[in-house]
Amino acid sequence: MAIDIKICGLKTEEAVAAALEGGASHVGFIFFEKSPRNVDAERAARLRQAARGRAQAVAVSVDASDAMLEHIVGTMQPDMLQLHGRESPERVAELRTRFGLPVMKAFSVREASDLDALAAYRGIADRFLLDAKPPAGATLPGGNGITFDWRLLASLDGQVDYMLSGGLNAANIGAALRLARPRGIDVSSGVESAPGTKDPDKIRAFFAAVRAAQTAGVT
Repeated sequence: MAIDIKICGLKTEEAVAAALEGGASHVGFIFFEKSPRNVDAERAARLRQAARGRAQAVAVSVDASDAMLEHIVGTMQPDMLQLHGRESPERVAELRTRFGLPVMKAFSVREASDLDALAAYRGIADRFLLDAKPPAGATLPGGNGITFDWRLLASLDGQVDYMLSGGLNAANIGAALRLARPRGIDVSSGVESAPGTKDPDKIRAFFAAVRAAQTAGVT
């Protein structure tokens, strides 16, 4: 089965090139000042040019204002919005209509009950992103490099389209694919040499690990 692969938190041409060469289906750009992966819309607009016709460019925001989203969409022209905050189903529907773009809504997962929140967004969000719940005191909603128990996702019915995120890297992606069998995966900190610094070699290693898992028949 083909699987979507999103490399998120890109900030340099070299990292974007490595993601595209590896076969990324999505490239993500983060607009959140507290994140070491934060970029401005003008830089993201330049970086996403290489992805046109090759991968979907995703604008990631956290409870962003209307003005901020207007600027991001108008400047960067993303293919998709990813909402990684506390956006309500009504907010997701509003933004989807306003911008005419598909929306991926992120959820933090630690235990089975955390998955109950998806129900209110089904039929509204185009896709879900399931990330590990941040540790106590964390300032970032994602990109913390921690995993959750992927076996929890076995309770989801096959109609739930999600990307798996949270602490994925070349060493554990095979196990993640085997246990969760997601339609898409999202990696950020797992392909970095330091917070916010993407490592092209780690990006290539991640793609190699995904291909090895696919060859082994786990997807």
